[in-house]
Amino acid sequence: GQAVQTPVWFAIDGSIIYVRTDSNSGKIKRARNNPHVRITPSNARGQPKGEWIDGEIKIASTSESERANQLLRQKYGLQGKIIRMVNKIRKTKPIVVSIKI
Repeated sequence: GQAVQTPVWFAIDGSIIYVRTDSNSGKIKRARNNPHVRITPSNARGQPKGEWIDGEIKIASTSESERANQLLRQKYGLQGKIIRMVNKIRKTKPIVVSIKI
């Protein structure tokens, strides 16, 4: 029931923020229990750098996930490819969530 500050890699499409994460992650468990989120820009270590904004999180549809994955690949390039390879080795199951602000 407690809020948890979690830095994530993301891509923005209009007023939607997409995040890819492991399907068993705490983010997904919290999102299923409470779709209300508060987000803020942060540095790489998760230290807030701006104002908090309210949003609503949900599991993305298949078409949203395809679009989000395209945007994430474009944004993160080689870094993202390395992370995807590591996740494949670890056999994690990725899932995309959307945050509407």
